[in-house]
Amino acid sequence: MEAKQYIPFEATHPGFVLKEELQARGIKQKEFALDIDMQPTMLNELIKEKRAVTAEIALSFEKALGIPADFWMRFQSGYELDCARIKERNIRKTQQIEIWGLIKQYVPVNIFTKLGLLTNSLADNISKIWEVYEVNSIDLLVERVSVHKNKEYYKKSGKLKNDQINIFAWSRLAQWRAKSEVVGDFDIKNKDAIILELKALFYSNTNVVSKTKAIFNKYGIKFLVIEKFKQSPIDGYSFWSNNNPAIVVTMRKKQLDNFAFTVMHELGHVFEHLQPNETEEFLDIEYPNSDIGEKEQEANRLARQFFIDDVVWQRFFSDNPKFNYRTTEKQMIQLASGLKIHPSVVFGRYCFETNQFAVKAGIDRTIN
Repeated sequence: MEAKQYIPFEATHPGFVLKEELQARGIKQKEFALDIDMQPTMLNELIKEKRAVTAEIALSFEKALGIPADFWMRFQSGYELDCARIKERNIRKTQQIEIWGLIKQYVPVNIFTKLGLLTNSLADNISKIWEVYEVNSIDLLVERVSVHKNKEYYKKSGKLKNDQINIFAWSRLAQWRAKSEVVGDFDIKNKDAIILELKALFYSNTNVVSKTKAIFNKYGIKFLVIEKFKQSPIDGYSFWSNNNPAIVVTMRKKQLDNFAFTVMHELGHVFEHLQPNETEEFLDIEYPNSDIGEKEQEANRLARQFFIDDVVWQRFFSDNPKFNYRTTEKQMIQLASGLKIHPSVVFGRYCFETNQFAVKAGIDRTIN
């Protein structure tokens, strides 16, 4: 690895060294000027760093002080190089300040700082942003952010205000972190085994998040939990990372049924949409059902059916069109027990499909 070049804060002129040397020897400037046959004003200019040491002057210093001419010439050369490097550094720093000012308009740097991604080094911070966003200039960054603002999944929720810059930043962070995840090969033939193991895990509701990751990793699927950003109502995200599908969730709603549905929803994308087209990505953001695209609706259907077959659900739903505290909760528990799924999954689906989110029941939705 190439050593980092040291650039001094201030360049040292050979005139400064000469001044120190004369003072140490008790030689006055006028006396020294006479010794080397130089005009006192010229010597004074050199000591005040307004004149350079030439080869002729260096030879005079060598004869008068016994310090080799090569020393003075190297010192002069080093001074000039340092001046050039300091000038270049200052220009670069000015450019970095300008770039950083623009970056702050398109990147939530305060969030990245809190996550520990950014430091006190402006150059390192710019490099980190380029790395996360996979760009190498401010123009490309602006282009990427602008393009993603127009994507379908940025439609605004009827309930929540979305910050498109934060949403895109979260998705970029998810992709960047997923790159460093190492898992085995993915084979879609393991679809049924993955679903069965996840259903059993959700049913037991024990160490759900860590065991979900273990199951996915075993079958070649990357899995991460990244907390959502402000005004970014993201539940999950699925995409292809190198040679593996990846699923990232926020756990925006810390409930077992929400976590289970989100995981299965993204898994539906993996099986049906990512496998045939590795360039696609699916960001699950809360927005009105009427705005959900065809593939999102399909992923929703798959997630529901992974737990409860539509025929079974319709039979249950027709018997319980409205929540009854005396009977509905009991039937939910019975249905869940028969299907070997956690009761909160039944309860969560019922609330969603009846739009009765204020319903309270004794079913525990806590994720363990």
